[in-house]
Amino acid sequence: MSDITHVTAAEQTADPHVLRPEHEERMARLQVALQDADHDATIVTDPANLYYLTGYNAWSFYMPQALLVPASGLAHLVLRAMDARGGQHSATLPEAQIHGYPEHYVHRTDIHPWEWIAERGRELGVLPAGPGRVTAELDAHYFTPRGFLALGRTLPQLQLLDSQELVNWMRVVKSDTEIALMRAAGQVTRQAMRAAIDALQEGRRQCDVVSDIQCAQSKGTPSLGGDYPAIVPMLPTGSTAGTPHLTWCEDTLRRGEATTIELAGVHRRYHVPLARTVSLGPPPPRLARTAEATGLALEKALAAMRPGSTPALVHRAFTQELSRHGLHKDSRIGYSIGIGYPPDWGERTVSLRSEDDTPLRPGMCFHMILGMWMDDWGYETSESVLVTDDGPELLAPFDQGLVIHP
Repeated sequence: MSDITHVTAAEQTADPHVLRPEHEERMARLQVALQDADHDATIVTDPANLYYLTGYNAWSFYMPQALLVPASGLAHLVLRAMDARGGQHSATLPEAQIHGYPEHYVHRTDIHPWEWIAERGRELGVLPAGPGRVTAELDAHYFTPRGFLALGRTLPQLQLLDSQELVNWMRVVKSDTEIALMRAAGQVTRQAMRAAIDALQEGRRQCDVVSDIQCAQSKGTPSLGGDYPAIVPMLPTGSTAGTPHLTWCEDTLRRGEATTIELAGVHRRYHVPLARTVSLGPPPPRLARTAEATGLALEKALAAMRPGSTPALVHRAFTQELSRHGLHKDSRIGYSIGIGYPPDWGERTVSLRSEDDTPLRPGMCFHMILGMWMDDWGYETSESVLVTDDGPELLAPFDQGLVIHP
């Protein structure tokens, strides 16, 4: 069990400026990568990457915003004008490196904020005035086709390239500070999962159960505040338990049905997801058998999660054990995790699947999600795992296996 002593006083504080040295080191690594690739600059738009590099944290990502990072020199954060003050509060960049585009650019068909962002980047000398090679996060959730077209139209002399999740890949191996924050988030996760399991009672409405979960996610622990998750609690129930990613409705829970719970505890934007399945009353034999087989396969997969191993080897260990019980799983069994913003808590980098040969290294964190989704029933369990020199560490240790309410 992770204890609060893993988290230093500096890491518990809400003041982002205690992380300034870490942000500066990350920015320096990014600029070295740009220089090595012969790129003049990169445009960062993923809110998780903005947070990773600067500490900027606000619900402003639904509007165009960007961190403009040159291969050498100062980076500049560009936000909507009304959000620039928030940037000064949360980002560790000096005020002179935070800019706000005018309100009249918002939701117009004839002009676009990315035109202003591009012009401002050129004026600041971050984006080349002449020909140059600039990368952008072309697969980021909030970088729209209109934004891309406006950027290219404003700076036609630039060669705009896909960054291929450059900053996301920088985030894969966690620093000691980040590991402490992940462990802290895991404590919030355990509180939220306990609230979820206690709330799942016959006759209760699904929405009432979720209200208890969300309360626990926000409250956190007496020593650690919770935060909003990138994904809302998911609660497929009864015949819908065979389908992932469903949320909830106002239907009441009934005896004889199973509910799969997937949620995350969050602290300082670091996410630790966890899934469990609850049966109201004795489970059907097929559910009990599937739960047992999945648990045995999980043990084999965890044993393979060591430095020097690969996601492919972890996936193989799981599928070989599962097949011994006459079961199979088509989808990947996990993915890297860390900082998260809606709509996803995954890092969009390493996946635990047969095609991924990325070497596992200490400091990597994964959500090992084992969903066995059948036609009209299902079983789901998961663990968030930190790779260490001594093997896997469960970030939110919680009773494993099928939960049965009498």
